[in-house]
Amino acid sequence: MKNEELLLEDYLNGKDLLNTLTHEEIGDDHLYTGVKTPMKPDAFEQTDEEKKKQIAGLFAQIMDVMGLDLTDDSLKGTPVRVAKMYIDEIFSGLDPANKPKVALFDNKYQYNQMLVEKDITFYSNCEHHFVPIIGKAHVAYISSGKVIGLSKLNRIVQYYAKRPQVQERLTNQIGLELQSILDTEDVAVIIDAKHLCVSSRGIKDDTSATVTSFYGGKFNTPEKIQELYNYINN
Repeated sequence: MKNEELLLEDYLNGKDLLNTLTHEEIGDDHLYTGVKTPMKPDAFEQTDEEKKKQIAGLFAQIMDVMGLDLTDDSLKGTPVRVAKMYIDEIFSGLDPANKPKVALFDNKYQYNQMLVEKDITFYSNCEHHFVPIIGKAHVAYISSGKVIGLSKLNRIVQYYAKRPQVQERLTNQIGLELQSILDTEDVAVIIDAKHLCVSSRGIKDDTSATVTSFYGGKFNTPEKIQELYNYINN
């Protein structure tokens, strides 16, 4: 592992610290390299069916390497099931075609206080170990003249959760998407989640949880943050 003096020297010389570390040196630390999910330029040249076929073949190889008997009745369908699960379900948020279609409505009630949709349950996957992140998202906004259907808030959370994720990125992606859709800076997102890469492996701490937040516009004041937490904890 590089010592602190060498890391400081790299930093002062303008080097990208992530590129100076090996996978072993990074270890279990969660890196957050940007708001956008890292994707290849040709990510959608293959059809979903082509991807499923390739993933099934590759996963069968993984099972074979581990010594599992793929002729067993219980296991022989597993590669295909995993491939369908990856493309159609738990990583479906990678495909922009699955992005929720959102319609806005005039705020005819003239409601100008915060609206909070709390305890949105989501399941995501850690991009470092491909094991689940299980949590709840709390989303709030103050209307700038338009309102969004409540179920669409849930769908936006689910869309960004259904991809390999880092919790910090997930939080920002939801917040920035809502700001764009609602045409307002007044958006807040709080995520409280458990990471199975922490609880089921590695340090094996089953009691800790991770909380991340996104505060925009009017939510960037202690008073509004406290009001939001009062709603969430009520």
